[in-house]
Amino acid sequence: MNPTAPNPAPETSETVTVEDEVSARAVLNRLRRAQGQLAGVITMVEEGRDCRDVVTQLAAVSRALDRAGFKIVAGRMRACLTAPEDGGTPAMNEAELEKLFLTLA
Repeated sequence: MNPTAPNPAPETSETVTVEDEVSARAVLNRLRRAQGQLAGVITMVEEGRDCRDVVTQLAAVSRALDRAGFKIVAGRMRACLTAPEDGGTPAMNEAELEKLFLTLA
């Protein structure tokens, strides 16, 4: 073993796929968009804008966050139900997954 050689990356039980990376970028884009929308809502409140306009924009932020959450859950659903951890049971059973979905509802 060469002491000056860099340590190899730690092995994980889960391989990151291109699909996972694309999904993660999509979620991050949605969250950044929601962050920008929320900053806009804060500015609107500070400026004393009409409450209808503020509530409309706040609803848009809420929908953007919901979509990001659903994207995360949907992207992991198959893996959570089918990928066994430690060679045993699925990472998440149907009841747990349903509960996770309902937290977003």
